[in-house]
Amino acid sequence: MIKFDFKTYVRPFINQQQFDYLYNKKKEIIELLNKSDNIGWTRTIDEKTVKDIKETAKAIKKNYDCLVVVGIGGSFLGSYAFHHLFQSYFNDKSFEIIYAGTTLSSKYLDELLNYLQKKNFCINVISKSGSTMETIITYKLLKDALKRKYSEEEIRRRIIISTNKEKGFLREEVTNNHYKSFELPDDIGGRYSFITAAHLLPLSLNYNIDEIIDGYYDGKKLIDIAFEYAVIRRLLFNQQKAVENFCICEENMSPFTEWLKQLFGETEGKKGVGILPISTVYTRDLHSLGQFIQEGNKIIFETFIKVTNSNNFIEYNKEELHKINNLVLDSVMHAHFKGKVPCLEIEITEIDTESISSLIYFFMLSAAFSAYLFGLYPFDQPGVEVYKEEVRKALNQ
Repeated sequence: MIKFDFKTYVRPFINQQQFDYLYNKKKEIIELLNKSDNIGWTRTIDEKTVKDIKETAKAIKKNYDCLVVVGIGGSFLGSYAFHHLFQSYFNDKSFEIIYAGTTLSSKYLDELLNYLQKKNFCINVISKSGSTMETIITYKLLKDALKRKYSEEEIRRRIIISTNKEKGFLREEVTNNHYKSFELPDDIGGRYSFITAAHLLPLSLNYNIDEIIDGYYDGKKLIDIAFEYAVIRRLLFNQQKAVENFCICEENMSPFTEWLKQLFGETEGKKGVGILPISTVYTRDLHSLGQFIQEGNKIIFETFIKVTNSNNFIEYNKEELHKINNLVLDSVMHAHFKGKVPCLEIEITEIDTESISSLIYFFMLSAAFSAYLFGLYPFDQPGVEVYKEEVRKALNQ
């Protein structure tokens, strides 16, 4: 179950007349969203693709002991975040998945290649464009490692590519080498691609993707509260609250806030506007950024993601530690509110596949709505191309 409290620690900062004015745009903005050419993430995934994902996952688990996912940004953050929510902190026994392609660090890649020498691994390369620089470099290094050990026929069994249907280097790789591939739909952008093979294939190795899919589409029921969240964010921005701090108190939720940062950062950070997404882990960051948030420049508002129940029971001074943790979270909201920091609260009963999947859909809806309320198109990221062009120029010199 998911609960939302966008009133207790927010109401004094919101002008009701201004709220009503923006909220009355809901029908108009939903129509804009539905007419968009990037609306595929709201469409039901076809059963044939789901069956293919399950069969591929079954073959991976039967034949290999490790999957290396090669991708960056929206090509990996969804499954990476989801997986870490459920991963054990120590002695994790889930099927091993390594996420690569996010760095050009020679130290990291050298150590990765050395580690994989003793591993029976396969590769899932993910890029919507099929030409993402970091992804292609990592893929080529890993393919070279496979060439040093296996025949072309064996390599063909160990490479899976998820990319667009028609163009790009990775599509050429599929065509020329007959690698197993999944098509990423043209009408679904990277940061909105959670309900595609890009994320469902890695997740299917450790989780019931039927539950994930069901939970995801249950998120459609949250459309009204998603729009309310977007309106509140927009009104807070009008009051110079230009930074949103996503607050959690579970360390394993940190990758989820990284996914949120990309989602909101790329969706609405354009044309000199948008809200900067940051994140903190409490109580840890109360001893660093806590001072600034409490008494510093009032440019911040916070969205707390609270987990009501825990399956891990630890008692301290006759009190359940998880309850103490949540008591601290509640106290932080109250303290920051007293410091003139608006605080929104999202509460989930427990960390389970269906709740998290619904929350993913909720945030994607909210991000799209937020962009439209800023007068922006939600599904492009032209600024990301600037650094790529500079890199191309530098490499050609």
